[in-house]
Amino acid sequence: MEQGSKMSLGRNFRISRLSEERKFLMPRSQGFPELKNDTFLRAAWGEDTDYTPVWCMRQAGRYLPEFRETRAAQDFFSTCRSPEACCELTLQPLRRFPLDAAIIFSDILVVPQALGMEVTMVPGKGPSFPEPLREERDLERLRDPASVTSELGYVFQAITLTRQRLAGRVPLIGFAGAPWTLMTYMIEGGSSSTMAQAKRWLYQKPQASHQLLRILTDALVPYLVGQVAAGAQALQLFESHAGHLGPQLFSQFALPYIRDVSKRVKARLQQAGLAPVPMIIFAKDGHFALEELAQAGYEVVGLDWTVAPEKARERVGKTVTLQGNLDPCALYASEEEIGQLVQQMLDDFGPQRYIANLGHGLYPDMDPEHVGAFVDAVHRHSRLLRQN
Repeated sequence: MEQGSKMSLGRNFRISRLSEERKFLMPRSQGFPELKNDTFLRAAWGEDTDYTPVWCMRQAGRYLPEFRETRAAQDFFSTCRSPEACCELTLQPLRRFPLDAAIIFSDILVVPQALGMEVTMVPGKGPSFPEPLREERDLERLRDPASVTSELGYVFQAITLTRQRLAGRVPLIGFAGAPWTLMTYMIEGGSSSTMAQAKRWLYQKPQASHQLLRILTDALVPYLVGQVAAGAQALQLFESHAGHLGPQLFSQFALPYIRDVSKRVKARLQQAGLAPVPMIIFAKDGHFALEELAQAGYEVVGLDWTVAPEKARERVGKTVTLQGNLDPCALYASEEEIGQLVQQMLDDFGPQRYIANLGHGLYPDMDPEHVGAFVDAVHRHSRLLRQN
């Protein structure tokens, strides 16, 4: 329906659906406290900043004792479905560290759940799909992607609540998993070191693969627009399993949908009368596609720690902001060494069009004091860098 059908019935349906979305979405984005620290947003849009903004993927996580205490009474997805719990978990790292952005506590797998698949989180193992997709006919089990926004109202409620309670301290980031990454979980039935079952689909069932990727894209677009309507001030798309695809498969089965998500989200925001927000693409181990990602319609390209910042900047040019990319394991080093590593990273990235982050998420056994040392070092060294 996003492809511009000439049939009047289809056109009228689209207009009707958009009007319903407007009625549902518009009031939610009004009346939030004024933003006091917009450094992250200015860096994302490519504007000059007084210092380098910093946040951490998985900053609301098990490395925090208060996170473990809050989560102890509920299973993972029950927590995800509680706006109050998600808000509390999102705010916890902000109480400890002077981070420049918050990211809503949720999970990328709420989208497959909203499409009708059962997903559980098994302690010590990770996500599990008791009935993964095995054959092309299994796609018939999936719900209409247009229904996803009604299924995921709890995420929108969590975003609105969190945005209010942030009281304008820093911007709030919303997120989702990219189509290929979601597809891998839905076919593999959980985590995998090879993604062999999902890749088998790409080779043996290319048409069904594209059908599934289109379904996921059709679900993600209104979901991300709904997050902005609920109060998200930036969006990150996680292509966490990019590295399992070589350049050819990535160009065929991942990149077109990454581009489509950005293009359609931006168009739908405009249609709904919502202000544009910067969008971030993080394709882990997707170093082979940096140039293509920089031209995929995102304001920010996230880098993992395997990419040299100076070479990345040469490859993507100066039209996008870069984000990253300290090795998360560097936080096992002493606080002094963390400071030295941060200084080198900032020197390599340069002072502008840059958001500091890790090259992946924080691990559960990390010392919160070392996370604080990382954040403080970014602020301290980036101010010195600008003075010099």
